[in-house]
Amino acid sequence: MSRSQQELRERRRQARRRVVMRRRVGAVGVLGLVVAGVVAVASGGGGDGAQTASADAGATTRARALPPPRTPDDPSRRISISATGDVMMGTPQFGLPADGGRGLFAQVAPLLTGDVVFGNLEGTLTTRGASKCGSGSPNCFAFRSPPSYVANLTRAGYTVVNLANNHGYDFGDVGVSDTVAALTRAKLAETGRPGRYAVLDLDGAKVAVLGFTTYRWGNRMERLPAVRRLVAKAAAEADLVIVSMHAGAEGRDATHVRSGTEFFLGENRGDVKAFSRAAIDAGADLVVGHGPHVLRGMEFYRGRLIAYSLGNFLGWKAFSLSGASGVSGVLQVTLRADGTYVSGRLRPTVLAGGGAPRPGGDGVARVARLSREDFGRTAARISADGAIRRPAAAG
Repeated sequence: MSRSQQELRERRRQARRRVVMRRRVGAVGVLGLVVAGVVAVASGGGGDGAQTASADAGATTRARALPPPRTPDDPSRRISISATGDVMMGTPQFGLPADGGRGLFAQVAPLLTGDVVFGNLEGTLTTRGASKCGSGSPNCFAFRSPPSYVANLTRAGYTVVNLANNHGYDFGDVGVSDTVAALTRAKLAETGRPGRYAVLDLDGAKVAVLGFTTYRWGNRMERLPAVRRLVAKAAAEADLVIVSMHAGAEGRDATHVRSGTEFFLGENRGDVKAFSRAAIDAGADLVVGHGPHVLRGMEFYRGRLIAYSLGNFLGWKAFSLSGASGVSGVLQVTLRADGTYVSGRLRPTVLAGGGAPRPGGDGVARVARLSREDFGRTAARISADGAIRRPAAAG
């Protein structure tokens, strides 16, 4: 490793140490309860009996004025972001990689650079707890990797991961607790639990990262008044706001973004277009999607980039590797501290071998085509080398 690479790794390590976790007043997390000024409403429905709170406590009351966004000390400062889709490093149900997974990210680590490196942690870091899948459930999947696998994430360069997804509660409260504990020990930020988000302090510039999903153990994306309030609160604390959504139908037939609510196996998977616009209206500067397990198109709204799905990034022995399911990429974006889009690029990757990522594939061409077909005049303009440009008439 060169000296410049060593210095970059050290800056990332120091940035992780400065992570500040914020809790929204009145929200109830999976692991805690805070009541201050509003009533948090617990959600007890659903088959696994989780007692969590929605992020929209008080959503039925009259909407309050959004707080003003924070004014950056240096609006021209540039902040670099790399983001990936779903990451599942192996689970006993299908098999664990050799050597504790040390080589899982080896071929793509050079792509995972930036002030913020984000990924969706698809599953848990635990060896305990009861699986959500009962006996005789061959089509049920519950993901858990050993807590020690958190070292693979930090070695790869990740600085923050999302827990708001359909596999975040695969092993109940103990699975969530063990996952958070492992991330905390590694000084790796986490986001997405009800009412919570991460704020990363990058030598004075603050970046908030918020995760949303349609499941009650995460911030709820389908309750737009609550989405606006939580994003606006983060925007009042940070210079930049990155919003993550685990949403949309799944599979090779789910590459297109549809208007309205999407469903998969009877589950509400959110209205990704309405959510993304609501988040940006409230102060988000970048929206990153995952969940469909395939790449989707990108568009600009009010000058902000929306990447509707980055697909599968790593799925050891568990994700389908055929066709669209095996094609992915790393989204690299540079923004000014005031949220202005500077540049972006999609670095294409594929899942190879047992499901580890490596550079290559036709992801750029796929996303460029899907963007044109789904969004027309607001579509991101994506060149053959993956460069992402704003359209002449961005929405």
